[in-house]
Amino acid sequence: MKGTYLLIMALPKDTSVKVGKHGVLHFKKGCYAYVGSALNGLDQRIQRHLRTDKKTHWHIDYLLPFTEIVEILYKENDRREECSIAQTLERNFAGIPGFGCSDCSCTSHLFFGSFDKIIQIVSSLHMDKYSLD
Repeated sequence: MKGTYLLIMALPKDTSVKVGKHGVLHFKKGCYAYVGSALNGLDQRIQRHLRTDKKTHWHIDYLLPFTEIVEILYKENDRREECSIAQTLERNFAGIPGFGCSDCSCTSHLFFGSFDKIIQIVSSLHMDKYSLD
């Protein structure tokens, strides 16, 4: 299965994290939404994000150990839609500059906002809920 996914994470306290070449970034306590794509195995990519024992490869890998994934949404597709989803989120939420978007021209693929508002905005994107069980 190929597609795009959205990780919705809760960060329980203000946290500073060294994120690759970005150096130390400061994250406020709250809810974050991260947009990614996997055109060579969507389920495998999501399962990788859920694992705790892995090498840090993507920006999100540095932040995940400090968060709890509370919801995952996905959309099957054969083309990258992560940037259009990121642009939708950018119109409604504060983005973390340069996070998760080193291979595109987006300003961010990680956004900060309330869980309810994130769910409200992404409901228009027709994404399916990924079972965390």
